[in-house]
Amino acid sequence: MPQAEGQRPCPPGHPRPALPLGDGLAAGRAVGAHAVVLDVREGLDGRRGELVGPGPFRADLEAAVLAEARNAEVGAEPVVGHEVDARGLQAVETCSRHGYELVVHPVRFGDPEIAADVESFVRRSRVDGLIVLPPTSEIAAIPARLTQLGVPSVGIASVLLPEYPSMLVSDERGATFELGRRLVELGHSRIALIEGPPHFRSAQERKAGFLAALPEPMPAAYLQKGDYGFESGLAAAEALLSLDPPPTAIFACNDIMAAAVLKVARERDVQVPGQLSVAGFDDSDIAAMVTPALTTIRRPLTDMARLATETQLAMIADPNVVQPHKSIGLSLIQRQSVDVPGKA
Repeated sequence: MPQAEGQRPCPPGHPRPALPLGDGLAAGRAVGAHAVVLDVREGLDGRRGELVGPGPFRADLEAAVLAEARNAEVGAEPVVGHEVDARGLQAVETCSRHGYELVVHPVRFGDPEIAADVESFVRRSRVDGLIVLPPTSEIAAIPARLTQLGVPSVGIASVLLPEYPSMLVSDERGATFELGRRLVELGHSRIALIEGPPHFRSAQERKAGFLAALPEPMPAAYLQKGDYGFESGLAAAEALLSLDPPPTAIFACNDIMAAAVLKVARERDVQVPGQLSVAGFDDSDIAAMVTPALTTIRRPLTDMARLATETQLAMIADPNVVQPHKSIGLSLIQRQSVDVPGKA
């Protein structure tokens, strides 16, 4: 394999790290021992899970950065399956152009030894760099250990964490503030929120921005807990639509939970958007597939995949050049699920 500038030569006989699939299974091997590594995030259903490498479940940056898909079971842990598309291939192609391979190392977000696990993987595989995705990127001990090991890292998160030498920070608080303000401008006053897992910084940023846009404090009954999973969205929607009076607008902190709201509304003969406006977050594929199409907040996943990979490669090529933190703008995508309240 050709080597990029600054890449260390592969020691003779160095084993190629396997890509774990669930508990104790393997799915394919890395082409080279030295690669940019993409660390994966917790499953989108809010429980512990992994996104994994080649095989029935394919590694792709779009999956890890935050898109939506169905859940499946491999071994004892839930995983999220995704097809490779143009967004996922962006990271792979960027690495390939520089003579690198992209390797995925799955972790368990709730593991108290997660930092030690990452350090063990880095020492074992001798990777040149690490891209850490949320929510794993929110654990400050990981970039601190990587810095001690002399391994450059790029973190992707909704807040700036000073432990990383370089970060991509998405303004999720600002984006949800814009959405909340839009609902108020349309005339909604009974507005509800289905939040994400409380231990995710992204969920807290989305919640804080949305609540800040409302002119009055949200009634406690209108604030429902969720875990980014479909089942939690169903339960929250049932609770909200059973209230008297029910909300005229619901923001779910991801598209999966928003799709669950649409399902419950349909089952209850609640017209969307005539009687209820519904909005989500991510602009995943499901947002355009449901009826009515979902108003949501889009993150530029293709650009994020390319930018994170290019930043990592630049850090490997010249460790003496500081790579500044980068702000990622998000945009409100207005579709058919949001309108003025009571519109026939």
